[in-house]
Amino acid sequence: MSPFRVALTGGIASGKTTVANLFAALGVSVIDTDVIARQVVEPGQPALAAVVETFGTDVLDADGRIDRRRMRERVFGDADARRRLEAILHPAIRAEMERQSREAGGPYQLLVIPLLVESGRRDHVDRVLVVDVPEATQVERLVRRDAVPREQAEAALRAQATREARLAFADDVIENTGDMAVLTARVAELHRGYLRQAGA
Repeated sequence: MSPFRVALTGGIASGKTTVANLFAALGVSVIDTDVIARQVVEPGQPALAAVVETFGTDVLDADGRIDRRRMRERVFGDADARRRLEAILHPAIRAEMERQSREAGGPYQLLVIPLLVESGRRDHVDRVLVVDVPEATQVERLVRRDAVPREQAEAALRAQATREARLAFADDVIENTGDMAVLTARVAELHRGYLRQAGA
């Protein structure tokens, strides 16, 4: 029987990592597809070979790893290139996520899937938890965190699902606009609910 699984998603710079860390501190198994996305393109992995075959060796850095900035620039404005990249990465990420999920155990698991809403799929999870912040807050955080111009931060937001689309997809919502104590209390409340739903 597969474990009870909660997908954690949210827009860029909404605070998904902070929320995931709070769940992890409560002993929840956290499987992060952003981390997996890096693992599946490590040197020697089949997905890296497929990326190089599709996009050429100029997407690699001096160590033979994917140059993330160059790859981003390559696919950012090119929908066809992005689709080809996703066709390589998504199946590899999904397979590794399922493998880690089988091994992780626990009364329930938290799967961090930033692009869940964009994929339109939720058949592999029991609940969807959205971390929500106003778009203006996302832009401010992005500008601060990544030291990028405001226009670039706004473009990054436009490339993702809208806030409304994410909220429509959600079973549960965390408003990440308060202080850490409020956030911690909300995570603890959700944790208790998920344990009940998982039959733990």
